[in-house]
Amino acid sequence: MKINGLLMDDRDNVVTCVAEIRKGDQVVYLKDGKQETLEAKEDIPFCHKIALVDLPQDGEVVKYGELLGKTRETIEKGHWVSDRNIFSVPRDYELEFVKE
Repeated sequence: MKINGLLMDDRDNVVTCVAEIRKGDQVVYLKDGKQETLEAKEDIPFCHKIALVDLPQDGEVVKYGELLGKTRETIEKGHWVSDRNIFSVPRDYELEFVKE
């Protein structure tokens, strides 16, 4: 199967779809050097995210190993993750700086 999804970091709970995905299609991505698949439960637009696991309401969405936002509602595995169902969470970047 051809790769059509990108897992940016092993801690991520979403995959970015690098092709337009239709409901019922398999999203194919690499994790730990192994090919993994996930069935899309709805259409996912090009360059949008699909949930790898069930995400509870107010759950954390992780991409690039970083907090991308929190869920407005439950997002089930295989569903589209977008600005319609997640929101940004302000970060305190000064606290994240490495102190010398």
